[in-house]
Amino acid sequence: MNSNVKLYSLSLRETRTYLFAAAFIVGNIVFPQLCHALIPKGGLIFLPIYFFTLIGAYKYGAKVGMLTAICSPIINSVAFGMPAPAALPMILMKGVLLAAAASWIAGRARKVSVLWLIAVVLMYQVVGCAIEWAVKGSFVAGVQDFRLGVPGMLIQVVGGWAMLKYVLHK
Repeated sequence: MNSNVKLYSLSLRETRTYLFAAAFIVGNIVFPQLCHALIPKGGLIFLPIYFFTLIGAYKYGAKVGMLTAICSPIINSVAFGMPAPAALPMILMKGVLLAAAASWIAGRARKVSVLWLIAVVLMYQVVGCAIEWAVKGSFVAGVQDFRLGVPGMLIQVVGGWAMLKYVLHK
């Protein structure tokens, strides 16, 4: 399930960086709203705020990924109250870890595969959960994404692979 696709590393001086980031930010606003509206605890189960961060960072590089990771949760929190302001620091931290992991692995792998996307998701989740555990002092709080968010992680891997391979293949 490997796929060679064109991957980019856009700079902050390119208009395309901001256009792609804006598109992924919109995705990270709409997808969480759908999950929260349609499914009780949909955000905790499907981890929708991270999906387009993964796509943006893997396909277009760290700058698009970081813009998406930082702006999406802040806009969602201010506009819709989700994530709650108390949850915002951990969500921002995991989003930044995801953008860093996705752009780093994409830059080295130079291809899209389910295995590479599994590596990305495990990297940001394991490190993020360890940091959350350390900050909150609660193992249960730290591993919440692994207790509830496995469906979301699977969506990130399989949906991310499909999106990168079939939708954004150019």
